[in-house]
Amino acid sequence: MQNNVGLFLSKRAQLNPDLEAIVDADTGRRLSFEDLNRRANRVAEFAANLGVKKGDRVALLMMNCSEYVESFFGLAKIGAIVVPLNWRLVPDELAYILKDSGASVLIYGHEFAKSVAELHGRGSAGANLRHWIEVGEAGDRQVFAEPYDALVEAANDREPAIAARDDDLLFIMYTSGTTGHPKGAVQTHQTVLWACLTFRASAEMRFKDRFLNPLPMFHVGALVPLILDVYTGATTIMMRQFDPGRTWQTIEQEQATIMIAVPAMLNFMLQVPQRETCDVSSLRWCMSGAAPVPVALMTACAENGIEVHQVYGLTEACGPACLISPDDAVRRVGSTGKAFFHTDVRLVDAAGRDVAPGEPGELIVRGQHVMKGYWNNPKATAETIRDGWLHTGDVATIDEAGFITILDRTKDMIISGGENVYPAEIEEVITGHDKVAEVAVIGQPSEHWGESPIAVVVKADETLSEADVMRHCDGKLARYKLPKGVAFIDEIPRNPSGKALKRLLREQFPGPAPE
Repeated sequence: MQNNVGLFLSKRAQLNPDLEAIVDADTGRRLSFEDLNRRANRVAEFAANLGVKKGDRVALLMMNCSEYVESFFGLAKIGAIVVPLNWRLVPDELAYILKDSGASVLIYGHEFAKSVAELHGRGSAGANLRHWIEVGEAGDRQVFAEPYDALVEAANDREPAIAARDDDLLFIMYTSGTTGHPKGAVQTHQTVLWACLTFRASAEMRFKDRFLNPLPMFHVGALVPLILDVYTGATTIMMRQFDPGRTWQTIEQEQATIMIAVPAMLNFMLQVPQRETCDVSSLRWCMSGAAPVPVALMTACAENGIEVHQVYGLTEACGPACLISPDDAVRRVGSTGKAFFHTDVRLVDAAGRDVAPGEPGELIVRGQHVMKGYWNNPKATAETIRDGWLHTGDVATIDEAGFITILDRTKDMIISGGENVYPAEIEEVITGHDKVAEVAVIGQPSEHWGESPIAVVVKADETLSEADVMRHCDGKLARYKLPKGVAFIDEIPRNPSGKALKRLLREQFPGPAPE
């Protein structure tokens, strides 16, 4: 069998054609692996008929739905490179990614028609797209768009010629940038295969598992588990977007056996009445990451029938890095566990030497699942991948038994509700206000989101107010990136090289963040 991720679906459809592949918890739509594969083949054919060739970039702007899944696998078969778009981004942010990736085709959900129309109206300043394809009611689509459903129905469902394999590129997933612009982490058919292999060897997954996945597919934490479900022969139960009460109900109704959720989701689930009325005895475990899972939260989840397995991963590693069992997490408070099976991790000092147990060091990761690099950004690639090791920027300690505990993030990343938020991106926007002299963005603790961004501002004009800064940011950043508050200061503390001493700012403005 050729190593093409699209062929994972072809093979599963051959082995288990009648096994349920996809359940859309919102619409009730259900597709077997045979149904899903046929529709993926139709996407492959219509895309090829539109001129999509191996190496062409096709962007997907959709909430979780069967069309997203069939598009991903169909495009993978013909060698297209998928660019998942975060649907929370505003048009300015989407335009940057579309132009940076060189996407020539956009498949988007009807609910994003307004943003897409704005991009289309900008001409080449918005995107250099040849085709705009809209998923939704054909009679209500944008006039410049082609109807997805009609293209699928008119295509043939025969297996297409496979045009990519092994080290050919599969997807470019953009991560928030530390310099104000996101970077595109490039994954190949080979890196994704190894991500699946190391997950299968490390996490307790079974054939015919029913995997509830409420995370958005534009995240590696949702896309790779989707691929893993196909590889394993498990059913993916999708939610278009997270709702805590409906999550409990879906576990019960669909007899979910495993699930994934970020800590903020679990926290919200514990605050709704459905936790007391729904039977979740079918659920064996929930994988949770994107931020450390507090032991109190793990304990509360266990009391409500959810056994939490804490995971540490990142987009650049195609997901996997470290995993811990709930028993170990209770015994080793705050630990993110040990390396996945086909994964190596080390903690090193500034000179690249391994640190002693208990001493802080930068966490670095090695494995066949690590990204090929950043799209069109060799400088950032060389800074991040050195001698085969992915430098995460996370500072951690390791104990004698190999358990890792994350201490801090050298890249100053804020994790808000499971979303990565980089202060530099917000700082760049705020600096554009003519009444702002300086700004530094820090994270403050949030009961709901884990962390929320707060802007610490030095005024260039004394008339500047918090409301002025907030209005300036609105529309220039995705909602989850918007600062929750603004603090004013006479001078931002800096080290001799001019870097803001955010540790001191966090001490001066400890929070909690406004909710």
